[in-house]
Amino acid sequence: MSAGKKPFPVNSPFAPPRRQIEREFGVPVPGDILAPEQWTQTALKKLPPPGPLDFAEIFGRTAPIMLDIGCGNGRSTLASAVWRPGVDHLSSDVLPVVIRYATRRGNQRGLTNVRFAVIGGRELLADYIAPASIAEIHVYHPQPYYEANQVHRRLITPEFLSLVHRSLIPTGMFVLQTDNPGYWKYMQQVVPMFFNWTPQPDRWPDAPKGRTRREIIALRQSLPVFRGVGSPRADISPDEVLQLAASLPPPTFDADRKLRALDRLERDSGK
Repeated sequence: MSAGKKPFPVNSPFAPPRRQIEREFGVPVPGDILAPEQWTQTALKKLPPPGPLDFAEIFGRTAPIMLDIGCGNGRSTLASAVWRPGVDHLSSDVLPVVIRYATRRGNQRGLTNVRFAVIGGRELLADYIAPASIAEIHVYHPQPYYEANQVHRRLITPEFLSLVHRSLIPTGMFVLQTDNPGYWKYMQQVVPMFFNWTPQPDRWPDAPKGRTRREIIALRQSLPVFRGVGSPRADISPDEVLQLAASLPPPTFDADRKLRALDRLERDSGK
């Protein structure tokens, strides 16, 4: 608008539409909320019978695939999908309630390169992902499970890591993040057996306030967040990967029950 001209009144038909931005803890959720007629459908409501997913059919094109396992309310997926339209995203969580929130957000932003599904990460990789077909696999804040009778539910196991290794293309990327020191210590022991692994001591440059809701909460509480990025080791054969999966120790670390307070804060503040 040139100097001296007054802006259009807010209700003027010639005024540009106001941006609708959603925030969590004061941090914008990536992507603008669009008018309803521009919404899309991002729910993968029913998975087919087990077998490699046809991503070209799901997304209507051929593009690199990123999996966001345990995606929660979808913040990390939305950021990647909004900023990287050339990448297709399949995001999953075992909790239907958080997938409903994530799906609604994806729909409202008119995204066509995202699908959300209710399924566990191990089941997704074992039953639906073809070998060497995925460009990136991201896992943010996997549940550490504090009770002894729940330890078997921990996601990051040697078997799971072998499935990640199998699923990624040779130049693929594996991203892990946690705020649980015990989990991180275990990851540091086993992940490098499968991946060329680099811990990331600094915050993500694309999201210094946090890629995920959980990370935002942890940083606001001045808690440490542990991050790492890896690529599949090319010097181990598929048979050796399976041998590692069978021989490495399971995640039986002490998760430190004091950290459950952060879980309650995340739960009680809503999704």
